[in-house]
Amino acid sequence: MARTIVITSGKGGVGKTTTAAAVGMGLALRGNRTVVIDFDVGLRNLDLIMGCERRVVYDFVNVINGEARLNQALIRDKRCEDLYILPASQTKEKEALTKEGVGQIIHELSEHYDYIVCDSPAGIEHGAYMAMYYADDAVVVTNPEVSSVRDSDRMLGILSSKSKRAENDEEPVREFLLLTRYNPARVEAGEMLSVGDVQEILALDLLGVIPESTAVLNASNSGIPVVLDQNSEAGQAYADVVGRYLGEDLPHRFLEVQKKGLFDRLFGG
Repeated sequence: MARTIVITSGKGGVGKTTTAAAVGMGLALRGNRTVVIDFDVGLRNLDLIMGCERRVVYDFVNVINGEARLNQALIRDKRCEDLYILPASQTKEKEALTKEGVGQIIHELSEHYDYIVCDSPAGIEHGAYMAMYYADDAVVVTNPEVSSVRDSDRMLGILSSKSKRAENDEEPVREFLLLTRYNPARVEAGEMLSVGDVQEILALDLLGVIPESTAVLNASNSGIPVVLDQNSEAGQAYADVVGRYLGEDLPHRFLEVQKKGLFDRLFGG
C-alpha cells in the first residue's frame, strides 16, 4: 500500500508546488513508483512546474466525475519512468472534489504506487481539506516569517482533528517541517526568524531548510523540478529532504552565512 503525503501550508506563495514536484521527483529517482496529485482546482500549477502542461487532456475532476478513467488522466514524466502527475482542472469549482471521489482515487492509486504526493492549495478551503484528509504524512511548508508560521500552526490543528486518521482514532498523521526561502544573512540581521525560532513555535521534526535561491524560480520557469539541479544549493537541499524522509541521517546544510575565501575576497566573488 502506498504512503500518502500532503504538502500543505497555511499561507500561499511559500513553495508548496515547488516542494511537491521536487519531493515527487526525488522519491521516483530512488526507484519508488510515485504519483503527484494537484488539488488546486481552478489554478493548476503543478503541470507547469513539471513541464507537462501541453500533455494535459483529462484531469483529476474528470476522473471523479466518471468522464475519464484514471489511467487516461495520469501523465508519465519524460525524465523518470517511475513518476506520474495527475493534473487539476482549470475550469471546475473546488467543490467538484468530493470526499468519496478523492478516496476512491487514492485507494486505486495505492494499489500500484509506493508514494502519493498531494499538492494542496493554501489555507483551509475545500481543496486543502480534501488534500489532507487521506494523508499518512504531512509536510508543512513555511517561510521564516511570523505570519507564515502562525498560519502553519493553524493547519497543524486541522491535521490533528479533521483527517481521516483523526476521525477513525488511528495513529496520527506524521508531521514534518520544511522551511523555505531561508536566508542566513537576513537571520543574522534580525530580519527573519531563525530555524530555532520556527521550531520553538511549531514543535515539529525539521525535514529540511531550503535556502533562498534564484535556482527555484529558474527551474519553475523551465518546467524542471529544482531537485534535478544538483549544482544549486536549493536542489541539493531538496535531495537531502527526500533522503531524510526515507530515513537517512543527514546533517542540515545552508543554515549559516557562507564565509568568503581569500580568492573570493580578492576578486569580489
